[in-house]
Amino acid sequence: MSLAVTPIASEPHPPRPAAVTPLPEDLALLDAYSRAVVHAVEKVGPAVVNIEVHGAPAAGRAPRPEGGSGSGFLFTPDGLILTNSHVVHGARRIEVTVQDGRHLEASLVGDDPDTDLAVIRVTGEELHPAALGDSASLRPGQLVIAIGNPFGFQASVTAGVVSALGRSLRSRSGRLMDNIIQTDAALNPGNSGGPLVDSRGQVVGVNTAVILPAQGLCFAIPVNTAHWVASRLIQHGRIRRGYLGVGGQTARLQRRLVVEHRLSAESGMLILHVEPESPARRAGLQEGDIIVSFAGEVIAGVDDVHRLLTEGRVGVPTTLGIVRRAERHDLEIVPVESRPVA
Repeated sequence: MSLAVTPIASEPHPPRPAAVTPLPEDLALLDAYSRAVVHAVEKVGPAVVNIEVHGAPAAGRAPRPEGGSGSGFLFTPDGLILTNSHVVHGARRIEVTVQDGRHLEASLVGDDPDTDLAVIRVTGEELHPAALGDSASLRPGQLVIAIGNPFGFQASVTAGVVSALGRSLRSRSGRLMDNIIQTDAALNPGNSGGPLVDSRGQVVGVNTAVILPAQGLCFAIPVNTAHWVASRLIQHGRIRRGYLGVGGQTARLQRRLVVEHRLSAESGMLILHVEPESPARRAGLQEGDIIVSFAGEVIAGVDDVHRLLTEGRVGVPTTLGIVRRAERHDLEIVPVESRPVA
């Protein structure tokens, strides 16, 4: 028995949407945007370098090829390069690849884990430094371009805007970094230490971190901070900061103590540990004390103490306000210079 097959009539193709012709003014804006990005990349790109680091072997073990990679950029014609501390900290050997493909050995000039910045130096001819801008002039919404070497893809360019200013970010040393730039210019592992650039081709930040698995949450250290840190690293090899010799945590104060002692904050730094032979021990600080002021400034927690322990405090007698067993006391303390992070 045969079956009759009835063909199904095909549906007519839907009409194609009419092509949208961009308006001349839209094309002009896109061209201007493209020109700005291209100009910035052409101006700063020759300064961007790839950094390969080889770490020291673990104690008691044979040398092994431990290390990593990151980015950096030349900021002086004699071979000084800015990058992140976490890119080069503890490196046994540092190798830099410049834009024209040359491989140059680099030496560490100085390293500051508290701001996640470092300066290294290479020697060579035809080194092209980037121009440093003014991060204080940045505004949210402003165009910025990130250049770096994510996953080893050299001279990769991403563009975005300044998402926010004045963010705080915890460095790998545990210290809080203030005034951080937030941007949505995409960053990936390997971008660390590369420049964040404005539309005029001036460096306004040093790319440092990205929050995973979030997208578009990237951060850069302001170039004004980087310039200040770099100048001191070149002079001293490290940043001088004050040291008290205490360990502690942020703790809330009882409401009655805040009212009774007319304190300006409802929290302070609770002392959990006092180092022997430290300024804190010599000043008479004890475990259980709560620091509520330092040099006349209100202390609401650990980060406030870190912020105020600048190099200008080293060796200077300073008044420390504490609450001890519900009583308010003032002690005199003389901060000493902090010890470098190993």
